[in-house]
Amino acid sequence: MEWTIQELADKVGVTSHTLRYYEKIGLLRNIRRNENGVRVYTEYDLSWLELIRCLRNTGMPIEGIRQIVELSMQGDHTIPARKQILREHRRKVEQQMEELKNYLDKIDGKLKWYSEQMPD
Repeated sequence: MEWTIQELADKVGVTSHTLRYYEKIGLLRNIRRNENGVRVYTEYDLSWLELIRCLRNTGMPIEGIRQIVELSMQGDHTIPARKQILREHRRKVEQQMEELKNYLDKIDGKLKWYSEQMPD
């Protein structure tokens, strides 16, 4: 399957400007263009974009994502380095999840207290 820039942007919930920016800074690479010079995105591009969005939405800096992309372009011998980057990021996400769980517990405690003060 293939998409135009707007179709892909709509599919993943970003703007076409974001896609052009990701391409400009090297996060999306080798985007094919048709005979009219219009970008044509493939399943491969979609899978990269989904990974980029996942990493961004979980707090990885663009430089970290760029590092993964650069290593990927160098070939499979860089898989151990990419795995290490993702392991470190995973640890950070787990910490964030634990913090959010603690915040949720605090909110639940306050809701319980309010319910005890004034039942629904």
